[in-house]
Amino acid sequence: MARLAGRVMLLSGFPRALLAFFAGLLAVLAQPPFGIFAFAFVAFPILVWLLDGATGSPDGGFIRRLWPAAVVGWWFGFGYFLGGLWWLGNALLVEADEFAWALPLAVVGLPAFLALFYALATLIARLFWSDGVGRIAALALGFGLAEWLRSFLFTGFPWNAIGYAAMPMPLMMQSASVINLATVNMLAVFVFAAPALIATGRGSRIGLTIAVVLFAGHVGFGFYRLSQPAPASPEPPLTVRLVQPVIDQAKKLDDGERAAVFEEHLALTAVAPEKDGKRPDIVVWPETSIPFILTDNPDALARIAEVLDEDQILIAGAVRVEYAGAGLPPRYYNSIYMIDGRGQIIGAADKVHLVPFGEYLPFEDLLSSWGLSSVAASMPGGFTAAKNRSLLTLPSGRALYPLVCYEAIFPDEIDGAARRADVLLNVTNDAWFGDTPGPRQHFHQAQLRAVETGTPLVRAANSGISAIVDARGVLMVGLSYNYRGVVDTLLPGRMPTPLDDAMRSRVFWLGAIFLLLVAVFSRVGFNIRKN
Repeated sequence: MARLAGRVMLLSGFPRALLAFFAGLLAVLAQPPFGIFAFAFVAFPILVWLLDGATGSPDGGFIRRLWPAAVVGWWFGFGYFLGGLWWLGNALLVEADEFAWALPLAVVGLPAFLALFYALATLIARLFWSDGVGRIAALALGFGLAEWLRSFLFTGFPWNAIGYAAMPMPLMMQSASVINLATVNMLAVFVFAAPALIATGRGSRIGLTIAVVLFAGHVGFGFYRLSQPAPASPEPPLTVRLVQPVIDQAKKLDDGERAAVFEEHLALTAVAPEKDGKRPDIVVWPETSIPFILTDNPDALARIAEVLDEDQILIAGAVRVEYAGAGLPPRYYNSIYMIDGRGQIIGAADKVHLVPFGEYLPFEDLLSSWGLSSVAASMPGGFTAAKNRSLLTLPSGRALYPLVCYEAIFPDEIDGAARRADVLLNVTNDAWFGDTPGPRQHFHQAQLRAVETGTPLVRAANSGISAIVDARGVLMVGLSYNYRGVVDTLLPGRMPTPLDDAMRSRVFWLGAIFLLLVAVFSRVGFNIRKN
């Protein structure tokens, strides 16, 4: 291994960039739908060895000395995000005649931009680089800070954060109930990169010991938590039905098919329970499942009342309109409606975090003058973001915390109100992305929100993956991608988590300070030995 590490360190120019790119591609295999975390134990040691050899001219300025490390990080990130996000281009092919021109921006441009965060990670790491375990701590610190910034800068896009690679299954998800994703990102990089020490010797014993202890604790805690009794269904028990209609996105956008789309949802809602099964108390439809403005269509509410029993509740994604007054354009919201068995709207919640370029156009006045428009928004001006997230409260008093589509990938946006909620409710429409890794990655990230909050997740998706997940992230029932049908089950209960959100944030910063101290002292020792 020492010989291999030496060859990697001595690479320069294009071969160095190419290996960094392929190491990033390799790391993607640790994410869904593959979930083979062992590949991360190969990708990150390669990155460490590439950074060992990424030295700038000692006579150059500060930037020139760090530039080679930043370039390695960018190529690693470009491979990682290109391999993990290529499927975003599918959304542009739904209306190819209008948006196909933007395909290179989505497939190549976005990964190239996101790779800048990993360039920053390796630049930070290189500031404190040494020849021992300190450089592993520096790399973990750099990636921890970069992933933290990626979660909120430029509206945030923490998709496929490194920490998810360390949590491919419920057994390995339970650490998220104690520490937040930002801390998992940081510790995961330390563990994944630690095997690089085998080749270079110095600090290998302590570094590998720490990595083994962290990994063993990660898995051991998972065994312990999953061995505890499953959260019981609260009284009175409620049966939930998920409706997965698998409607092609082109059909959903066709004005002539709207009535048929609506009737497909109603037909699945009316399906009789399995033998001896309990009729569902709550029926959940996916995002934008009602294909017209519901408040402008009283006949649609009457049809819903015909299908539902009087004490049933329908929860459905829809576009909500708010008329601002004479001479002012209406505002449209990506919303969730709650409708009772008499066809009355008894609650609504609007999406807070919209998808840039998908649901709204940033810098609209400028970009629209260039002929650009948002992809998913078919109404003038796109969607409007809600200022606050509203809980949905069932007649029984149970509270639902609404997350529309990709809002479920933002752990920091699930605020304290989630602690008062009985359920995380996620409605989405991943049919935009076809049968690609995208829907699997999306579900995996939503699954983690249940573990972090100790709150069961109810997720309805147009084409999948629809599922009910308990508070430990364990799949109770679900419908796989492109499977048309319904599934019923009892709503599970909550499970307490050891730390609140504020304490988890402190744990992240304490961990970052500890890694910084290790990296600094190692760097100082390295300089003393070198001189």
